[in-house]
Amino acid sequence: MKRLFSVLTLVLAACMVLAACGGSVPAPAAPVESAPAAPAEPAPSAGGGDIHLVYWSMWNNTEPQAKVLEEGIRDFEAQNPGVTVEINWAGREIRQTLSPAIDNGMQIDIFDEDTQRVNENWGNYLLNLEKYYGESYPTTGGQPYKDVVMPALQTLSRSFSADGGLYTVGYQPFAFIFMYNKGHFADAEIASVPKTWEEFLDACEKLKAAGHTPLTSDNEYISGLFGYHLARLKGTDFGTELVNDASGALWDDPAVLEAAKAIETLAANGYFDRNTEGNIWPAGQQDIALGTVSMYLNGTWLVNEIMGSTGPDFPWGSFNYPAVPGGATGLEAANYGSQVFAINKDCANPDKAFELLVHLTTGEWDAKLAQESFGVPVGGTTDWPVQLAEAKAVFESLTLCYPWVAGVESNTDVGPVVRQNVQRLAGGSITAEQFVANCKSGS
Repeated sequence: MKRLFSVLTLVLAACMVLAACGGSVPAPAAPVESAPAAPAEPAPSAGGGDIHLVYWSMWNNTEPQAKVLEEGIRDFEAQNPGVTVEINWAGREIRQTLSPAIDNGMQIDIFDEDTQRVNENWGNYLLNLEKYYGESYPTTGGQPYKDVVMPALQTLSRSFSADGGLYTVGYQPFAFIFMYNKGHFADAEIASVPKTWEEFLDACEKLKAAGHTPLTSDNEYISGLFGYHLARLKGTDFGTELVNDASGALWDDPAVLEAAKAIETLAANGYFDRNTEGNIWPAGQQDIALGTVSMYLNGTWLVNEIMGSTGPDFPWGSFNYPAVPGGATGLEAANYGSQVFAINKDCANPDKAFELLVHLTTGEWDAKLAQESFGVPVGGTTDWPVQLAEAKAVFESLTLCYPWVAGVESNTDVGPVVRQNVQRLAGGSITAEQFVANCKSGS
């Protein structure tokens, strides 16, 4: 994830959701990228291949997502004699190869990548899917597709399209929220996850009293602590406006100091791991994996990313960043997103292409993709991996999306300054006032 986040932080600095969101959308954790695979030979079908669809995928064929998607596609072929689907596991190179291929007339009926890139960068290729969302399919239980998949992803997709229409189908959702050790919470007799800042401070104190270090972070993710607190106070867009204000005047807004003081308080009370100030990714997540720290503001992808260290029985829990007194936004907001499928507007068989996407994002294959990648399902009735069971309530409450780290890294010149000073603030080596002064002066 570190590599993907670094690229996205530098390149996708615009808002994540227009009215509700802004910022870059990180992709779920994935193994080291490889060169794109050559297009697969079309699979034979019982009906002689009357309909031939071509799918270009962002996944490499060794990734768990690819393995499940291919199984689901072959199952669709078996249930639809006469349909064949050719897959090109293009990997992340699809970002460079898709446009030239389509522009040169190559048949590509379906493709996928993250929500923002597909809707904004490739918007000219997309088929409007509104009518398909309103229809029912074999795996939707008689309901329209729009009513059985996550509403937040539909809102997100609309926010990125030029006309507010639905042009993509979300899958592999993620949210940037607190991931925590439920065993530690049980030791500290914390009965429920904190929903307010007061409850969060109380939980930290109880964890500390029970012998657990409440919090950790590292250089890749620590800006989120400042960004989220500021967004809770001032709203979705303020972090982006702050770091892009050439005059520096916005750094004098009282909310900036208030957000900094919140982190200063956590540090002063001894709630951060003592190594937080110097932590280089992936140090923070390894602290969680080893059970030496209780909470880490990170993505729901973390479960999959450190499964090799934790094993499947780790007591994962998750909750949204707490609401703050007098805040402009609350538990309805977080940075969230997904990967999406899209159908080429020039696809000769769009009805069948959308049926395939429904097949992959509902029922058996939605569930299997979530289970095999320890990720979040799309369907409202799909069982969630036990490790992410608590995240379901978070997703169901989301109606507003923050940009990545609430926009405080959206300026590539200012972002590193913010990041460095948040680490110093969490380590207790500077005060909140010094934090503000340093960020304002660029030091």
